[in-house]
Amino acid sequence: MPRHTHLDPRAIVLLLICCVMWGLNQVAVKAAMSEMGPLWQAGLRSLVAAGLVALWAKWRGIALFQRDGTLRGGLLAGALFGLEFACIFIGLQYTSASRMVVFIYLSPFVVALGMPFISASERLAPRQIAGLVMAFSAVAWAFSEGFHQAEASRPLQWLGDSLGVLAALLWGGTTLAIRGSRLSSASAEKTLLYQLGISGLGLSLAALWVGEPLPAEWSLRLSGLFFFQAVIVSFASYLLWFWMIRHYPATRLASFTLATPLFGLLAGAALLDEAISPRLGLALLALAVGVALVNRKPEPAPNEEEAGGSRGVAPTGAATGKPGDR
Repeated sequence: MPRHTHLDPRAIVLLLICCVMWGLNQVAVKAAMSEMGPLWQAGLRSLVAAGLVALWAKWRGIALFQRDGTLRGGLLAGALFGLEFACIFIGLQYTSASRMVVFIYLSPFVVALGMPFISASERLAPRQIAGLVMAFSAVAWAFSEGFHQAEASRPLQWLGDSLGVLAALLWGGTTLAIRGSRLSSASAEKTLLYQLGISGLGLSLAALWVGEPLPAEWSLRLSGLFFFQAVIVSFASYLLWFWMIRHYPATRLASFTLATPLFGLLAGAALLDEAISPRLGLALLALAVGVALVNRKPEPAPNEEEAGGSRGVAPTGAATGKPGDR
C-alpha cells in the first residue's frame, strides 16, 4: 500500500478506535496497581503482546527475522518504547490517570518539532511555530498545578506529572526514530515486535532487580484489566498505529491523537472518580488548538493553483498517494 499524504476516512475511523482504547488504558493501568506492580504490568503485557504479534505474523506469512537493515533503528525504538512505559507506569503511582493522559499527549508537539529534520517538506511556518509555543505553554501551565495545588493524598504529584512529560518526549522520539530509520519501510508487525520484545524483557528484568513482587493470585478483575492492556491495547491497537505510521503522515497522525486525553479525562472521572480541574481542562483545549495550528494544511501558493488549472490537472507533488509524492 502506498504512503498517503492525508488522512482518509478509514484512517480517521481507525485513529478514533485507537484513541478510545488509549484513553481507557491509563485507567486500566491505574486500577490494576492495587494488585500488580507497575514494572511487572508493563513488562508482562509487552511480552504477552510480543508473542501474539509473532503468532499473527506467522499466520499471515510475514517474515520477521530476515536481515533488512532495521536492527539499529529497532533497538533504538525498542529502548525508547520501554523507557516511555516505565515512566507512565511508575508515574501513575504519584499522579492521577486523568493528569497522566494529558501530559503523555504532549508527544504530537515533539513529532511536529522533529519531523522537519527528517522530511524537508514538513518545515515549520510562522503559524506552526506559534502553535508549538501555545501547546508548550498549555502543558507548562497545567504542570505548575502539581506544585501549587497537589492533593493531600498525592504529595509527589509533581513527580508523576514530570514522568508523564518525559514519557511524551520518549513517545515522540520513538515515532521519529521509526520514520527516520529503515523501520519506516518495515512491516508494522516487525516494528511492533522490536518494541514489545525489547521493552518486555527490559521492564521484566527491572522488576526483578528492584524486587517488585508478582501477584500471589490473579483475580478475575486483574485478569480482565491485564487482558485489555496486553491484547486490546499493546497488540491490536499498537499494530494498527505502526501500520498507519508507515502509510500516513506522522505529524497528522500525531495531532489527531489529541482526542485521546478527552477520552482519558472522561474515563478517569467516570471510572475512578478523579476530579478534573478547570485548569487541566483549559490546558487540554489550548494544547489541542496549538497542535492543530502546527498540523493545519497550508494554503496552496498562487502559482500552484494556476498549475492545477481549470482542467483539473494536479500540480507536482499533489496528493496522488504514490510513494514518490513524499
